[in-house]
Amino acid sequence: MQLFFLLLAFWSIFSAAGQDSNKKPNILFILADDAGYADFGFQGSTQMKTPNLDKLAAQGMKFTQAYTTAAVCGPSRAGLYTGKYQQRFGYEENNVPGYMSYSSALLGEDMGLPLDQVTVAEHMRKLGYNTGLIGKWHQGNADRYHPTKRGFNYFYGLRGGSRSYYALDDYHRSVQPENKLEFGFRNFQEPTEYLTKALADNAVEFIHRQQGPFFLMLSLTAVHTPMEAEPEDLAKFQHLPPRRQTLAAMTLAMDREIGKVLEALDKSGVADNTLVVFTNDNGAPSDTNAGNNFPLSGTKANHLEGGIRVPLIMRWPRLISANTVYEFPVSFLDFLPTFVKMGGGSIETLGEIDGVALTDFILGKLSERPHKTLFWKKENRAAIRDGDWKLLRFPDRPAELYNLSDDVSENHNLAMEYPNRVRQLYKKLFEWETSLDRPLWQLERKYEGLAMERMDKFRHHEKQ
Repeated sequence: MQLFFLLLAFWSIFSAAGQDSNKKPNILFILADDAGYADFGFQGSTQMKTPNLDKLAAQGMKFTQAYTTAAVCGPSRAGLYTGKYQQRFGYEENNVPGYMSYSSALLGEDMGLPLDQVTVAEHMRKLGYNTGLIGKWHQGNADRYHPTKRGFNYFYGLRGGSRSYYALDDYHRSVQPENKLEFGFRNFQEPTEYLTKALADNAVEFIHRQQGPFFLMLSLTAVHTPMEAEPEDLAKFQHLPPRRQTLAAMTLAMDREIGKVLEALDKSGVADNTLVVFTNDNGAPSDTNAGNNFPLSGTKANHLEGGIRVPLIMRWPRLISANTVYEFPVSFLDFLPTFVKMGGGSIETLGEIDGVALTDFILGKLSERPHKTLFWKKENRAAIRDGDWKLLRFPDRPAELYNLSDDVSENHNLAMEYPNRVRQLYKKLFEWETSLDRPLWQLERKYEGLAMERMDKFRHHEKQ
C-alpha cells in the first residue's frame, strides 16, 4: 500500500510538471521610444546606466540585426501590430495632427490603423490571453480606433504620440486631447507622479492581478521629447553635457521602472514562463534628444541603419538560453506570428502577412535567415536590404549601395562599382512598391527636406 501511494505521488509530480511545461507563456513586450542604438549598457554605452536591461540581456538572447518597419513611431507600430508592411494598407506616414499636408486625403481624427486590419492583441485574445496596453498607442485618436476596440481588454495610457512627463495643465489638455492620460475608455486622469513611473506602476498592478496567460504591451514614452527628467536623476549625471545629462537621467528612470516590472514577474511566480521582449520603435533623433546611434549612421526619420536598426532582447528562461546572440536580420513584422505560435495558434490562420514566426530560428531548429529581403519606404525615399546588400533611394541625389557585412556604418558607397547590383535592387524595390496601397494621409512636404537635412547632419556618430 505504501508503494502504491509513493508511485501515486511520483505520478502526480511528473504529471504536474508536464502540465506546467505545456502552459501558454505570458508575454511582456516593452517598447522604448526614440532611444539611441548605442544608449544602453548592453549596447556598449559607458554614459547611460541601464543595469536592469543589462541583466535582462545577460539572461536571454540579444539580436544584433533587429529592424523596425519604419524610421518613425506610428508606422513602425502599425507594422508591429499587424505583421504586415504598413504601406500595404496606406499607413506610410506618421499621423500627427497639425503636421499634415492640406491636400492629405485624411486629417485629424480620421487618421488611424484601418479598422479592417487585425492586431496582434486581437489574435492573442482569441487564444485565451488577457490583453493589456499601457502607455503610448499612436494608432488613431478617434474613439473607433481606441485600443479597447482593437483587441486590448485593458488600456492605461495616451492615444497620441508624445506628451509631458508631468501632469498636463488645462491649456495642453485642451489643445492636445489625444495626449491626456486615460484609464480604459474616456476616463481621463492626469498622473500624480513622473509618467514613466506611473506607467510602470500600472504594469506591476496588471501583472499581480493575472490568474491566467497574459499579453501585456508596456509602450513607454521614454525617451521621446519633451526632454524632462527628475532632479534626483539629473544630479547623478552632472559630468555630462546638458543635453546628454537629461537623456541619461531619463534613461536611468526608464531602466529603474522596467526593473520594477521585471521584479513583479518574479514576485508573482511567473518569470520562468514569461517571454519578455525589450526593443525600441526607431532610431534616435539625435538633434532633438541627443541620442547616439553609434556605430550606425543616420537617425530617426531616415533609412540609414541608425533610423531603422534597433536593440532587441528576448528572455524566456524555459526555452531561450542565457547569454546568447542571434545575428541574422529580424523584423518588427515577426512579432505577431511569433507570439501567435508561442500562444498555441496556427500561423496558417493569419492570412497574408509579411512576418515569420521566429521560434524555430532562435531555438536553432532552422539555420537559414528568417528574411532574405526587407523593405522600407517613405514617399520618394526607400531602401531595400537583400542579403547583406542594401540600396538606398533618395529624391535629391543618386542611389547609394552598401554591403553591411563589413560596412555596418554605411561609410563606403559601392554604387559606382556595382551598377548591375544597383539595377537589380532597384527592380526588386519597384516590384515591391507596386504591391502597396497609396498613403491614406501625408505630412507637409517640408518634412521631407528636414529629414534629409537631419540625415546629412548626423551621418556619423561618435562612441559615447
